[in-house]
Amino acid sequence: MRVAIAGGTGFLGSVLTRLLEENGHEAIILTRRPMTSGEFPTVGYLTEGASPEQELGKVDAFVNLAGTSINAGRWTKRRKQDILSSRIAATDEVVRIISKMEKKPEVLVNASAIGLYPTSPTAIYNEEGPSGNDFLADVVKTWEHHAAKAGKDGIRTVFMRFGVILGKEDGALPLIALPYRLYAGGTVGSGRQWVSWIHVLDAARAILFAIEDQSLAGPVNVVAPNPLRMKEFGKTVGRVLGRPHILPVPAFALKAILGEKSKLVLEGQRVAPSKLGSQGFRFLFPEADEALADLLISE
Repeated sequence: MRVAIAGGTGFLGSVLTRLLEENGHEAIILTRRPMTSGEFPTVGYLTEGASPEQELGKVDAFVNLAGTSINAGRWTKRRKQDILSSRIAATDEVVRIISKMEKKPEVLVNASAIGLYPTSPTAIYNEEGPSGNDFLADVVKTWEHHAAKAGKDGIRTVFMRFGVILGKEDGALPLIALPYRLYAGGTVGSGRQWVSWIHVLDAARAILFAIEDQSLAGPVNVVAPNPLRMKEFGKTVGRVLGRPHILPVPAFALKAILGEKSKLVLEGQRVAPSKLGSQGFRFLFPEADEALADLLISE
């Protein structure tokens, strides 16, 4: 199977590329910065100036993970515009490439996020859940709308609504774990907000699953089946690292430091992976303690 990936050199994309190689598939990455380390010696790269719709040839699937990180910097007006415009521009380009390809892929798997759903301490959201009305919800709605245009070419389109992706060196986990490593970890905000998380390897496996399962289409929640409230998540990080959970981080302090972006950690959604579960996807890391031990404890 040949898979084209936009954003294939990033946090999740690099894990997906490795997974594809390990399973005997071929990855072709559309990127402005091809790898030079030889980490993926069999991977093909298409860079700026190329004509991907001509050079890709026949691909079985297209995966779009491109977009500016929501984690870096304060959410200034310009930063928020970059977060939205980078996703729209990348998605529109992917849809354009697909529309021009003589032999079209069978599926487009497009990144999305559970930030679509309203934050709530009590509600549980499956893929049919309502959308919120804040900045992130607006980004996700617009993002999915643009990706859905691939359907005009008869392409099965899947929106992967990722939760908090946990990785060893990237994503949110290194920042969450840092105060615990310094013996300064504790409850963030009220501690009652939900953390709907997913191990990065399971996130990549879910993408491959969505490519291969022809019955999957539309939104798919990519979260582990056992979310935790922030207080319990923090305690689990501390327990895995052998560190105390004692120093609280008040909400007002985070709001002062992060501004609007503080909502990422002070509010949350309890999200269920309903479609993945009904289709028989098996999580390697269904429990937070297993995932955190795998990522935080050095071999």
